[in-house]
Amino acid sequence: MNYLNTMYGKKHQQSSTDTKNPNRVAGGLKGQGVDHFELLGENGVIQKIPTQRYVQALEAQLRVQREALSRIEKKMYSIRQT
Repeated sequence: MNYLNTMYGKKHQQSSTDTKNPNRVAGGLKGQGVDHFELLGENGVIQKIPTQRYVQALEAQLRVQREALSRIEKKMYSIRQT
């Protein structure tokens, strides 16, 4: 029975947003026009509010950039020490 479960059982897939390039995700959302929605205020002013998914894509971009920057800083620090 264990063999059948491993062969035909449900497999857990990784989240697709974890494996995708955050730059392409944010660009795709912006290109589709779903990066914001507009609200009409009581005073007649239209406000553009970013969607939660777009904000999460931007946060993922920042996370990747911070990781790259910290790696570069570590390399620079190790070069200075030698």
